Amino acid sequence: MYSAARDHSVSQSEPQLPEKHYTGGLQVSSQPGPPPKNGLSEQYTYNHMQDGQINATSLETNPDPPAFRTSITRSTSEIDENDYPEGGFRAWLVVAGGWFGLFSTFGIINSMGTLQAYVENHQLKDYSSGTTGWIFGMYAFLTFFCGAQIGPIFDTKGPRLLVIIGSILAMAMTVTLGFCEEYWHFMLSIGIAGGLAASLILTPSISAIGHYFNTKRGIATGIATTGGSAGGIVYPLVLEKLFTMVGWAWATRVLALICLVTIILTNLLIKSRLLKKPASHMLPDLRIFREPKFTITTIGVFFVELGLFIPMSYISSYGLAHGVSRHLSYQLLAILNAGSFFGRIIPGYFADVCGRYNTLTCMVILCLVSNACLWLPAGDSTPVLIIYCLVFGFASGSNISLTPVCISQLCKVENYGMYYASSYTIVSFG
Repeated sequence: MYSAARDHSVSQSEPQLPEKHYTGGLQVSSQPGPPPKNGLSEQYTYNHMQDGQINATSLETNPDPPAFRTSITRSTSEIDENDYPEGGFRAWLVVAGGWFGLFSTFGIINSMGTLQAYVENHQLKDYSSGTTGWIFGMYAFLTFFCGAQIGPIFDTKGPRLLVIIGSILAMAMTVTLGFCEEYWHFMLSIGIAGGLAASLILTPSISAIGHYFNTKRGIATGIATTGGSAGGIVYPLVLEKLFTMVGWAWATRVLALICLVTIILTNLLIKSRLLKKPASHMLPDLRIFREPKFTITTIGVFFVELGLFIPMSYISSYGLAHGVSRHLSYQLLAILNAGSFFGRIIPGYFADVCGRYNTLTCMVILCLVSNACLWLPAGDSTPVLIIYCLVFGFASGSNISLTPVCISQLCKVENYGMYYASSYTIVSFG
């Protein structure tokens, strides 16, 4: 009797929901809805795919329709701001995985000056600086250019396969580097294999973090990107020391060992928390460039990165050409990366508080001031050159850490990989 009264009271207190019935996976409400547009009445069925994705098809036009690809910019997700973990053990492990991934990829990019300065004076001494620069330019180009396809694959199938293939290519580059003697050897090893490896690891290392953080995405991405700075400190110092002790071949083999450890940890830690999509979503979609905000942001990032890589590529060669000792010339790049280490964490924190675009704009202005007021008048002054490396390193650090966070504000999280990688595909031509 008590149970019956309780059930009766509960049933009266609950709001009456519209009666619904189900037919072949179609959920239909018996209550009248708003009038359809253009006098057409469409009903949609949601067919649950094996990979957990949902495809909407019209029952009136086709009673048994196949799945079709929906608009990229209008795709839906169950993830919203309240669903992001914004921390926790699993989320910070992904940040750690991104850190190790960027250590092995951007660490090499940030060490280009050391590698280029050495090969210009040894194996490729008969080639001009501009000619050898094509090798490292190809590395940087492929690192970003291939993202147009890698981004959609990441959004569709997750990071696992991409990181595994990238790891194999990264090991192939570092192992074969010690055997390189001819120009085409370096182009194949560093330029092509290394560039493809970096591209395959870079996009998952950055984009996977966006699946776990939203309001703290700036500081989380900043922490992960310090891996590139740490690699840019460790690699030049290790190589500079080992070049004189054991020579080029064994120095690069030590580099391969360090790379092996970091990419193993990358494979273990980087994970996605979104469901996989059908294979039809794996193709690039240039329609995203129809969005004015995204296109303008991409143009801005293009010029930011164009100015970033010039000092990183030539600062060691510049030091050698202006009377700086060989030992210190190789260390200039490590000093620059030491500055960028803090330039990725500190601006990342303020970006979450003061705005991502606002913070990035301020740091770009500081890059301009450091180039105009320190590097141009530096000449043969070693102290000014060291100060420049610290200031420019700090200012330029946010170029890597904040640009993907700014781009993430322009898209849904399930399309983050495609937007970020597509933007940097345009940047690669710089």
